[in-house]
Amino acid sequence: MPEPLQNLQHQPRLLDRVRLVIRARHYSPRTETAYVGWIRRFILFHGKRHPSTMGEREVVAFLSHLAVRGEVAASTQNQALHALLFLCRLRGVPRKRYRNRIAQNA
Repeated sequence: MPEPLQNLQHQPRLLDRVRLVIRARHYSPRTETAYVGWIRRFILFHGKRHPSTMGEREVVAFLSHLAVRGEVAASTQNQALHALLFLCRLRGVPRKRYRNRIAQNA
Protein backbone atom coordinates (compact mmCIF):
# COMPACT_ATOMS: atom_id res chain seq x y z
CA MET A 1 0.00 0.00 0.00
CA PRO A 2 1.41 3.47 -0.85
CA GLU A 3 2.74 5.47 2.10
CA PRO A 4 0.12 8.32 2.04
CA LEU A 5 -2.75 5.83 2.15
CA GLN A 6 -1.27 4.06 5.16
CA ASN A 7 -1.09 7.35 7.05
CA LEU A 8 -4.73 8.14 6.30
CA GLN A 9 -5.87 4.87 7.80
CA HIS A 10 -4.25 5.63 11.16
CA GLN A 11 -5.23 9.28 11.54
CA PRO A 12 -8.62 9.97 13.13
CA ARG A 13 -11.00 12.17 11.17
CA LEU A 14 -11.19 15.84 12.10
CA LEU A 15 -14.29 15.74 14.31
CA ASP A 16 -13.06 12.56 15.99
CA ARG A 17 -9.76 14.30 16.69
CA VAL A 18 -11.65 17.27 18.16
CA ARG A 19 -13.59 14.88 20.42
CA LEU A 20 -10.38 13.16 21.55
CA VAL A 21 -8.67 16.42 22.45
CA ILE A 22 -11.74 17.73 24.30
CA ARG A 23 -11.95 14.51 26.31
CA ALA A 24 -8.21 14.55 27.03
CA ARG A 25 -8.60 18.07 28.45
CA HIS A 26 -11.55 16.93 30.58
CA TYR A 27 -14.04 19.38 29.09
CA SER A 28 -17.71 18.89 29.89
CA PRO A 29 -19.65 16.45 27.65
CA ARG A 30 -21.99 19.33 26.79
CA THR A 31 -19.04 21.44 25.68
CA GLU A 32 -17.92 18.57 23.46
CA THR A 33 -21.37 18.31 21.90
CA ALA A 34 -21.62 22.06 21.39
CA TYR A 35 -18.12 22.51 19.92
CA VAL A 36 -18.43 19.56 17.54
CA GLY A 37 -21.85 20.86 16.48
CA TRP A 38 -20.54 24.35 15.73
CA ILE A 39 -17.50 23.04 13.86
CA ARG A 40 -19.76 20.74 11.85
CA ARG A 41 -22.11 23.63 11.00
CA PHE A 42 -19.12 25.76 9.98
CA ILE A 43 -17.91 23.04 7.61
CA LEU A 44 -21.38 22.51 6.13
CA PHE A 45 -21.93 26.28 5.76
CA HIS A 46 -18.88 26.42 3.51
CA GLY A 47 -19.89 23.48 1.31
CA LYS A 48 -18.03 20.75 3.19
CA ARG A 49 -14.63 22.38 2.67
CA HIS A 50 -11.95 21.22 5.06
CA PRO A 51 -11.16 23.85 7.71
CA SER A 52 -7.46 23.70 6.82
CA THR A 53 -8.37 25.39 3.51
CA MET A 54 -10.29 28.18 5.24
CA GLY A 55 -9.19 31.19 7.19
CA GLU A 56 -10.29 34.40 8.79
CA ARG A 57 -12.62 35.43 5.97
CA GLU A 58 -14.65 32.21 6.24
CA VAL A 59 -14.90 32.47 10.03
CA VAL A 60 -16.17 36.05 9.82
CA ALA A 61 -18.67 35.07 7.09
CA PHE A 62 -20.02 32.24 9.23
CA LEU A 63 -20.36 34.36 12.37
CA SER A 64 -22.00 37.16 10.38
CA HIS A 65 -24.43 34.66 8.89
CA LEU A 66 -25.34 33.48 12.39
CA ALA A 67 -26.02 37.03 13.52
CA VAL A 68 -27.93 38.22 10.46
CA ARG A 69 -29.71 35.19 9.00
CA GLY A 70 -29.69 32.90 12.02
CA GLU A 71 -30.76 35.72 14.35
CA VAL A 72 -28.83 34.12 17.20
CA ALA A 73 -28.06 35.84 20.48
CA ALA A 74 -24.64 37.31 21.12
CA SER A 75 -23.86 34.54 23.61
CA THR A 76 -24.66 31.90 20.98
CA GLN A 77 -22.42 33.63 18.46
CA ASN A 78 -19.70 33.80 21.12
CA GLN A 79 -20.01 30.05 21.73
CA ALA A 80 -19.61 29.40 18.00
CA LEU A 81 -16.56 31.68 17.95
CA HIS A 82 -14.94 29.79 20.81
CA ALA A 83 -15.58 26.46 19.10
CA LEU A 84 -13.84 27.77 15.98
CA LEU A 85 -10.98 29.18 18.06
CA PHE A 86 -10.60 25.74 19.63
CA LEU A 87 -10.38 24.27 16.13
CA CYS A 88 -7.75 26.87 15.16
CA ARG A 89 -5.64 26.00 18.21
CA LEU A 90 -5.96 22.33 17.30
CA ARG A 91 -4.56 23.21 13.86
CA GLY A 92 -1.72 25.19 15.45
CA VAL A 93 -2.88 28.70 14.50
CA PRO A 94 -1.88 31.23 17.18
CA ARG A 95 -4.94 32.23 19.20
CA LYS A 96 -4.02 35.88 19.63
CA ARG A 97 -3.73 36.46 15.89
CA TYR A 98 -7.11 34.93 15.13
CA ARG A 99 -9.05 36.41 18.03
CA ASN A 100 -7.94 40.02 17.39
CA ARG A 101 -8.63 39.90 13.67
CA ILE A 102 -12.02 38.25 14.05
CA ALA A 103 -13.12 40.74 16.71
CA GLN A 104 -12.19 43.65 14.44
CA ASN A 105 -14.15 42.29 11.49
CA ALA A 106 -17.24 41.00 13.30
